Amino acid sequence: MEENNENPAEFESRLDLSELQAAVDQVRAEIAKVLVGQQVVVDMLMVGILSNGHILLEGVPGVAKTLTAKLVAKVIDAGFSRVQFTPDLMPSDVLGTSIYNQKTSDFEFRNGPIFSNIILIDEINRAPAKTQAALFEVMEERQVTVDGKTHKMSEPYMVIATQNPIEQEGTYRLPEAQLDRFLFKLTVDYPSLNDEIAILLNHHEQKVGADLSQVNAVLKPKAIKLFKELVAQVHVEPEMLKYIAELVNQTRQHPSIYLGASPRASVAIMVTAKAFAAMNGRDFVTPEDVKFMAAPVMRHRIILTPESEMEGISADEVIKEIVAKVEVPR
Repeated sequence: MEENNENPAEFESRLDLSELQAAVDQVRAEIAKVLVGQQVVVDMLMVGILSNGHILLEGVPGVAKTLTAKLVAKVIDAGFSRVQFTPDLMPSDVLGTSIYNQKTSDFEFRNGPIFSNIILIDEINRAPAKTQAALFEVMEERQVTVDGKTHKMSEPYMVIATQNPIEQEGTYRLPEAQLDRFLFKLTVDYPSLNDEIAILLNHHEQKVGADLSQVNAVLKPKAIKLFKELVAQVHVEPEMLKYIAELVNQTRQHPSIYLGASPRASVAIMVTAKAFAAMNGRDFVTPEDVKFMAAPVMRHRIILTPESEMEGISADEVIKEIVAKVEVPR
C-alpha cells in the first residue's frame, strides 16, 4: 500500500455516513437512559445488526445481558422474543409446531418464539444438542423448515445467546459448527465501581427495576436495511484483505492452538470492520478496525491445545500475540 500522509480526520468521505452516525449516537443515548456502562457491548451489538450476524454473550448472572438485548430491540423498533433454554426443551418449543385444525381438517403451523426480530436465548448451553441443532438453519439462512414447508424470517433478524462461564453442571457444550455461526463472542464484565454506584442510585431513585418505558425507538427496520447497503460499500484495500487473511491463517499455525479459525472468520472480520468504520464516519477500513474485531470474531472459533489450557493461557492472549506478530500494512 502506498504511504498516505493525508490526515484521516481530513479525509473527505465518498459515502454520506452522517445519518448512520447520528442514528448510532441516538441508540447509544437512549440505551444509556437505563443501562449504565457496557458501552462497548452496545456498540458491538450495533455492529452485529449492521453486519447481519448473531452474537454470543458470555458473563456471570446479573451483568445486564438480558436487559441489554431488550433495550437494543426497543430502540430499533423491532420485535423481541426470549427463550429460556432448559434440559427438557424440545426443538418444537423453539421453532414451532403444526397443530390440527378441526374446522379446516388441515394442519396449521404455529410460530415458535424464534419468529421475531431480536431473539434472546438465555443459557443456550443448558439445552441438549438436538435443540441446539434446531437453530442451525434459522441462524444461517433466516428460515425454518417444518414438515417440508419453509417459513422465512422478517428483517432485521438477530439471535443473541447468553451463557454462564462459571456454572458448568447440567450444561451441554456448544459444538464448534454452531459456535462458528455466531459472528461475535462478547464477554460482559462486571461494572466498574463508579458504574455500580450509578446503578444503585438509579434503582434507589426509581424504587423499581429498570424502566424501559423511558426508552424510545429511534431506528426503524427500513433505515437499518439502508444502512446495511451503505456498510457494504465501505472500501477495503487489497493489502487490508491480505492482512485479515494473514491474521486468521496464523491461528492455524500457532503452537498453542489445536484448531484454527475457518475462512468464515476472515469474512466476519472484514464485514464487521466495515460496519465499525462506517459507525465512526469512515468509508474505508483501517488496521485498527481489523485489530479491534480480531478477538470478538475469533475467540470462540479457535480451540487451544490441552497443554495451553492447563497452563491457563486464554484464547484472547493467543489472539493478542498473533495480532502483535503480523505486520500491519502501511
